[in-house]
Amino acid sequence: MIKETTLAAVDELIARYPALSVCREDLLAAVRLICDDYHGGHKLIVCGNGGSASDSEHIVGELMKGFLLPRKLGPEIAQKMQQVCPEEADYFLENLQGALPALSLVNQVALNTAFANDQAPDLSFAQQLLGMGNKGDVLLAISTSGNSTNVIYALQMAKVKGVKTIALTGKSGGKIQSRGLADVTIRVPDDETFRIQEYHLPVYHMLCIAAENEFFGE
Repeated sequence: MIKETTLAAVDELIARYPALSVCREDLLAAVRLICDDYHGGHKLIVCGNGGSASDSEHIVGELMKGFLLPRKLGPEIAQKMQQVCPEEADYFLENLQGALPALSLVNQVALNTAFANDQAPDLSFAQQLLGMGNKGDVLLAISTSGNSTNVIYALQMAKVKGVKTIALTGKSGGKIQSRGLADVTIRVPDDETFRIQEYHLPVYHMLCIAAENEFFGE
């Protein structure tokens, strides 16, 4: 059962950006999918191109360390640190933070360039999904047009591997929407690329806030 305070992050977002009210059900579905993923001990995988590649890195940064809330480490890992590295344990415990496992596919420069050169550039995300995607994980695939070929291939490979999928797109959703390639498609209400990206940022911030609240909130 997802916390009510976690789900409330959606309506808090819409209060700030009323135009996103058209996405409310998909936003709620995405929050549930991500929280269920983490409750099951799995990870979030993120990909996109250009500005959406930067967004992928941004999302991972918000999840893998503290965002809005303190993320003190629990007693079990604290005890393990005291046993394994007693001299450094206090320093670790003072500075390390609880993490929500997240992986960006855009940052694998050596792999992506080698695969693009040796095989097929538009399959580099799919190759990583094939190697690292596990059943129970979630892929957050970002494409302002909904037509990015490498993102579409990533979504297809995610299905092959039993990875749940969330797409973040513009108003039409493009091929991702028309072909039903994602379990949840959040289509922000604009068709212009830069304005789509302006909506994407508060949407994924909300997803990170909701996930953090679910596991580190009161």
